[in-house]
Amino acid sequence: MFAVYVSNAESGDISVLQLDPALRTLTPVQTVEVGGEVMPLALSPKRDRLYAARRSEPREAVCFAIDAKSGALSLLGAGPLPQSMAYIATDLTGRYLFSASYGGNLIAVNAIDGNGVVQATQQVVPTGPNAHAILATPSNRFVFSTSLGGKVVNQFRFDAATGQLVPNTPPSITPHEGASPRHFVFSPDARFVYLLNELDASIDVLVCDAASGTLNPVQNIGSLPPGFSGEPWAADLHLTPDGRYLYSSERRSDTLAAFRVDAADGTLSLIGHTPTESQPRGFNITADGQFLIAAGQKSDRLRLYGIDSASGELTPVGDAPAGRGANWVESISLTA
Repeated sequence: MFAVYVSNAESGDISVLQLDPALRTLTPVQTVEVGGEVMPLALSPKRDRLYAARRSEPREAVCFAIDAKSGALSLLGAGPLPQSMAYIATDLTGRYLFSASYGGNLIAVNAIDGNGVVQATQQVVPTGPNAHAILATPSNRFVFSTSLGGKVVNQFRFDAATGQLVPNTPPSITPHEGASPRHFVFSPDARFVYLLNELDASIDVLVCDAASGTLNPVQNIGSLPPGFSGEPWAADLHLTPDGRYLYSSERRSDTLAAFRVDAADGTLSLIGHTPTESQPRGFNITADGQFLIAAGQKSDRLRLYGIDSASGELTPVGDAPAGRGANWVESISLTA
């Protein structure tokens, strides 16, 4: 069994659902009130805490304990954020929370106490326009963040003892001309970074140098469906846990794109496109790599897909209600 968490910006709550892999069903089990414009979610490294960022006042990172058997949430506390944050993530120790502010053009670091509750902001770093995502490398020695308006990925060295970020050399890279970096993910072996560009819906494949913590672009590939016209508005991307398939979402065509990953050089080849919920801002893939859950920000519903392990193709197998403005999805495996 899996627990699925969906933040609902307009209703100000989090939907908790259980995914039964045998029945291939999504069943709502809890609605947790957060209040305000709740949007980005993040899990702790042990996957026993869920963090939710409220983008309206009071701007806070709210922490919930996760029941390992049911997935139910219980409130532990909240800590202040310096701005409206579009993205949050913990470092690999779970002692620090990173956040990125699209409107504030900054990233920040907050300490996390022993119970998992976020504490005061300890570092704020100005960035180029529209900071959008921030993640530590799997080694926890480096951190990357995106600046959509600045057309760059920022590169930092990270001291896990103090929680301090220091610009790396070079401090940023431009993945391709006209880039609009949004979300990114690491390959399971950490050799590659896959970067989604919001305004042209292309994906950059970047080699990640483990020793220096720097990125080098090796491929740029489009994700738009055939016949698309208008202005792209790409949203999210995720890899299957085995790293064999990559998926991305595009909000104006209401589609999910699927790619096959070359195990040797990390490059992508397009498999195809699948229609999904209206304005798919966020989605997630279960830890067994068998299911994808997509949220429709305009439909207020979730669509459940089975992932074909041989082809990477998506097959719709069910759906379920979410709250208003469903936008961010996380999932965990439950204990028996």
